[in-house]
Amino acid sequence: MTQPEETQEGTQGGQNRRPGRIRDQREFRDALKELRGRMSYQTVGAAGDLPPSTIAQTLDKDKLPSREFTAKYLRGCGLNETDQQEWLSCWERLNSQPEPVARRGRRWADLVSGGRKRLRAGLAAGTVLVLAAAIVTWQVRVQDQESFKRQHCGTLNPDLVTGADGECTGVTNGSDGSAVFGNDLRPVMKAIGAENRDVTDGEDYVTFAFLTPLSSADANALTVGQYVAELEGAYTAVEEENRKDSRPKIRLLVASMGSSEQAWPHAVDQLMARKDTEHLVAVAGLGLSQQETVDATRRLSKAGLPMIGDLITADGFDATGTVDGKGPIKGLARVALPNNDQLTAISKELGPGARTAALVSTEVTPNGTRDLYTDSLNHGFQTIAGLKKHLDPTSDFAFDPRGGPGAILPTISQNFCGTNKTIDTVYYAARVKYLPDFLDTLAQRSCHAQPITVVTGSDAAALDPKTGALHDPDAPITVVYASFPDAAQFRSPNNPDHGLYNTFAKDFTAPHHDQQFPAQLLTSSYWAIVAHDAVLTAATALHNAAAHGDGPTDLPNRYAVRDEVYTLRNNAIAGASGHFGIDANGNRTQTDTVTTVHHLGQLLPKTTPHTN
Repeated sequence: MTQPEETQEGTQGGQNRRPGRIRDQREFRDALKELRGRMSYQTVGAAGDLPPSTIAQTLDKDKLPSREFTAKYLRGCGLNETDQQEWLSCWERLNSQPEPVARRGRRWADLVSGGRKRLRAGLAAGTVLVLAAAIVTWQVRVQDQESFKRQHCGTLNPDLVTGADGECTGVTNGSDGSAVFGNDLRPVMKAIGAENRDVTDGEDYVTFAFLTPLSSADANALTVGQYVAELEGAYTAVEEENRKDSRPKIRLLVASMGSSEQAWPHAVDQLMARKDTEHLVAVAGLGLSQQETVDATRRLSKAGLPMIGDLITADGFDATGTVDGKGPIKGLARVALPNNDQLTAISKELGPGARTAALVSTEVTPNGTRDLYTDSLNHGFQTIAGLKKHLDPTSDFAFDPRGGPGAILPTISQNFCGTNKTIDTVYYAARVKYLPDFLDTLAQRSCHAQPITVVTGSDAAALDPKTGALHDPDAPITVVYASFPDAAQFRSPNNPDHGLYNTFAKDFTAPHHDQQFPAQLLTSSYWAIVAHDAVLTAATALHNAAAHGDGPTDLPNRYAVRDEVYTLRNNAIAGASGHFGIDANGNRTQTDTVTTVHHLGQLLPKTTPHTN
């Protein structure tokens, strides 16, 4: 509850002083109190990552607040980076001032009577020395501030960190500048900052975090630039929920693990520190099916946080924790389509005809950690009856992405021509990042005139349909993968839930605090849809927890939200991808209604009947 005395103090006089006119630390503290206006200490603290008690104690002390406190307090008050810089420059100026010297009446009188000229000379010299010291101190502090900003993504937020490769990782509420994670994210980051300011104007809100591998500057990135659509889809869900007549409202944090997810410990630790002070009740997104994501979810699980994955498809990467055999991951759910469901659908599509399939796979990410997505595909190709029967046991090829796929893929492709069997199918258990190069090598193999079909998982949805190797009539190649329906299929009247998708598409392309999201992102990637539905799943659990709480104004905690996630059965979630629920293991229900097989390139070659 807001304390009445805080509101009165914050609005007293109603005139915020400009930093350039502030003369001493007392005026500085008074101006900071005025700066928050009608916002309570709780609201400022939640936005600036400061406990309300710390704000009260610091502003009541007869001393200049620390620089770190000031920076967080300014963010909590909603100031943009330019205004924050003006206030921090004022802080630097005040911090460099010497302590005031008390007047000593009789001694000063003796000095004056003893020789005014010597006194004037001494004062002049002393003044010069003090000014020189102040200037040097100011220059050092300016240099320190610039150094600090270089280490923290060009911002004054210590929770953001610039890596050795220049990539920014960490957590922000959108008030640290719109380009901290790259220019491509400017529109959505501006919208997040504005939405959060609106939400925190009131008291009835909780915090969600979207944890994801932002930016593709790193050569180890596996996201192929789709993170923009992902974050914009997640934000759209938050905005939709905040416009509804439901409570509480949702404040959104963005947490980046870096494009290769190597900075996951820093991002997760920042979220753990906020779980109580900022009422963090859910984490969505989570990243890809790789070891770093598993480690992150296990740590978040220990904190009691519910987690909704949008992209994790590896079999067993759910609440059971069988993906790595280290026990359950309590609180984990996901809205993506498991690899087993994808490959089962493809096995039916390929039909009963005879095939001879080679297997091409990777086991690790460019970081050298386990790639659970490719592991899961590999296992499915070798265990699903409709696929396993086609495998040629002598045509199993693996490569390590750290060795340079460009060097080994041509050799692998040429091996398909040197067997006494005609390899007409390739089971590709690797990432789409390497698929264009692999298709090029297939088109250049000596037996390129032989039609060949490449079967893979949903990662291939990021493959450009215009890839040249898919349209060479002299080297017929077909790529088959399973994923969600494409935009046209979602919009089709044949989709019983097309109204849900159309509403999402309209909301996605509408202005968001004067920012616009590109409509083409809905046709080039399904990431916006699954990110939206992951956040929506968490929001549905949140609002159910609020409705089932003890009082009409009580804020649900993370444990209540986690409990509600696993009760979302019977199509309880009206997502952009259609109605679905969450089962006891945290998996999406009704996957058979949306799992869709897609073909790229040439028509699927006809096969001969299977003979025994």
